[in-house]
Amino acid sequence: MTDFPTSAKAVIIGGGIVGCSTAYHLAKLGWTEVVLLERKKLTSGTTFHAAGLVGQLRSNANITQLLGESVKLYRTLEEETGLGTGWKMNGGLRLACNEERWTEVKRQATTARSFGLDMQLLTPSEAKELWPLMTTDDVVGAAYLPTDGQANPSDITQALAKGARMSGAKIYEDTKVLEIDLQDGVIKGVKTEKGYIACEKVIVCGGQWTRDFAKTVGVNVPLVPVENQYMVTERIDGVTPDLPTLRDPDRLTYYKEEVGGLVMGGYEPDPVPWAVDGIPEGFHYTLLDSDFDHFEQLMELALGRVPALQTAGVKQLINGPESFTPDGNFILGEAPELRNFFVGAGFNGYGIAAGGGAGMALAEWVANGEPPFDLWPVDIRRFGRPHFDTDWVRTRTLEAYAKHYTMAWPSEEHSSGRPCRKSPLYDTLKANGACFGEKLGWERPNWFARPGEEPRDIYSFGRQNWFDAVGEEHRAAREAAVLIDQTSFAKFALKGPDAEAALGWIAANDVSGPPGKLTYTQMLNDRGGIECDLTCLRVAADEYYIVTGTGFATHDFAWIARNIPAGMNAQLVDVTSAHAVLSLMGPRARDILQSVTRDDVSNAALPFGRAALIGIAGCPVRALRITYVGELGWELHLPVEYALTVYDALTQAGAAHGLRDAGYRAIESLRLEKGYRAWGADIGPDHTPDEAGLGWAVKMRSNIDFKGRAAVARQRAEGVRKILAGFTAAPEVILSGRETIFRNGERVGWLSSGGYGYTIGRSIGYGYVRAGHPIDADYVLSGEYALEVATERVPCEVHLRPLHDPQGERIRA
Repeated sequence: MTDFPTSAKAVIIGGGIVGCSTAYHLAKLGWTEVVLLERKKLTSGTTFHAAGLVGQLRSNANITQLLGESVKLYRTLEEETGLGTGWKMNGGLRLACNEERWTEVKRQATTARSFGLDMQLLTPSEAKELWPLMTTDDVVGAAYLPTDGQANPSDITQALAKGARMSGAKIYEDTKVLEIDLQDGVIKGVKTEKGYIACEKVIVCGGQWTRDFAKTVGVNVPLVPVENQYMVTERIDGVTPDLPTLRDPDRLTYYKEEVGGLVMGGYEPDPVPWAVDGIPEGFHYTLLDSDFDHFEQLMELALGRVPALQTAGVKQLINGPESFTPDGNFILGEAPELRNFFVGAGFNGYGIAAGGGAGMALAEWVANGEPPFDLWPVDIRRFGRPHFDTDWVRTRTLEAYAKHYTMAWPSEEHSSGRPCRKSPLYDTLKANGACFGEKLGWERPNWFARPGEEPRDIYSFGRQNWFDAVGEEHRAAREAAVLIDQTSFAKFALKGPDAEAALGWIAANDVSGPPGKLTYTQMLNDRGGIECDLTCLRVAADEYYIVTGTGFATHDFAWIARNIPAGMNAQLVDVTSAHAVLSLMGPRARDILQSVTRDDVSNAALPFGRAALIGIAGCPVRALRITYVGELGWELHLPVEYALTVYDALTQAGAAHGLRDAGYRAIESLRLEKGYRAWGADIGPDHTPDEAGLGWAVKMRSNIDFKGRAAVARQRAEGVRKILAGFTAAPEVILSGRETIFRNGERVGWLSSGGYGYTIGRSIGYGYVRAGHPIDADYVLSGEYALEVATERVPCEVHLRPLHDPQGERIRA
């Protein structure tokens, strides 16, 4: 091993499809000092037994784009490397066997068109022409994506490895990594069985081994291995090489052609976890024992679709463990716990479909310090505290696995591993009829059942059972007052003599000012994209209290901590669990609040955008005059041990003013009417403040430099090519996001948010109007618009002003 390297720019650990794809793309970027280490042989972990279906459509535009990058790569890889890949663009069929599934498929077809994919809707007879072996007696309709396909997992991985070597990367098999060399929290290199390699960056693409390996350096990767089976048949008459892949979600199964026979597998409702006590030493190129009894449920469903399986010879029932995650999305990115430690793992059975694009995204993330586009649905920073416990991760992951082919309902909640994190008010709100949702382990009231109603979601693609109850909460917020438990907010303290200077660099808005000043701000990347959207309270000359969304706790903490300039004395601490939050909102909020405190909460004493420490029932309460619902109100932040006491005081005082409990679904409806943006939907790293209508919150008039300032200035000089707009449609139109926006008959974008406004009595959506040239408000407002909803076009109106209280008079009352 005289040629074994002693140094590298980056070391990739794991030689499956994702590791090899990452090496390929890094080398293509000119990173020739890239070393990939595989403890056994390439593909010998889980890649070798993957089924090899390549579908593209996902519910997120950028993840769909990423899977499209896989297809683009696989089409040319064989020609580039001279190695066969087994790639066939034979198209993909998806069946619908009941009206609800047909609605889902039609919505998926609209989503596909929104994202630029040609998904065609077919009749049962048209579907049968493409796939003659199936019975279609129960089929309502089908969708066909001509650009989907299939590949041979081992061949495509070997081709990627050869492509990586051709561009200068080095790949070493039979080379086990023993440990990562960390010195004072900084990666210095990796120790292997064959020697030491000095390096700055480590990329772990270790499949089901990733969680345990990453844990050795304090990094949390929430995935677990689950058994996944599929059957390979002998040749079947009528199976041709160009047979499309077939997904039959109502029967939980999928099919693809292989050497004149079929591969048939699926996702059963009672998955079997594997290696609960650890992966056996030396496990590689190994399949598990076939479990015919467990597979029988899928076989019975499949026989009803493909009768030829009754007489087909069975070559093999393959049972191989694969890594799955708690939300069914894979895991990419730089670990929040450790700089220069990157992860690409947890591909939930679609690693071949994602491998090409995921390797591209991960390579760019490593090379440029940020992903090529917003990848929030798969970002490693989406996880939080519950995900440190492997048993909790496994419980939730098994639920996600079982839902792989079940209906993807709007507003659907997970049920496993609950309750986990509870506000002190949980039992009280439950007794009051709360129907809870969950985010990052937190139980949060979504809505409150009225007397005689069961606090349980009943899902559908129409108006769901909670629609009227949420309407009452919405109207109470507009006409009287509501109290909302928002204890799950993520909360940070930034403290130190350089706190203002550090936050001033990271925040786009001006956070200077006296204690008590509240600042709503974005935090931008170097492209001007919005990485965080949050509120900062100046507590003291050397301290800020920062509040952000529940689901963004890990992401936003990491973004702020990583961007405090070197040498500045400012420490960031997560104080989420120390503070409960009660949001008191509505036109009667001041009457209620003033009746429980001796402190002056008049508009003169406590105007909008200010905060003060007030006393309620013996509790010191930090009252933040701010709103996300478009009404007069306060977020009341207080020590958790006082939560019940303050809640009781407010509810007793509020009874005479019509105060009632409200939940997060009312918040959503209220914020849509007011035009408030939601990070992760309406705004994110791909959207700038000027595009999102938030340019007013950027301190460009000051001489203060801040991260992203140059990009904002450049865009202001050149103009924007997309603008976030509001759309309203008839109340019977159900908008849930991803519906296609048409301007003057041309597709110009899709909805990022959708819902209903009870005050205005209209369905509401938000989305970017896009153009290939600079545009302005006049351009947006001058068009004639329509939305495509489940493949049908409906008329709509466009808006650039809030639909409720456009002047903001109510929030400043």
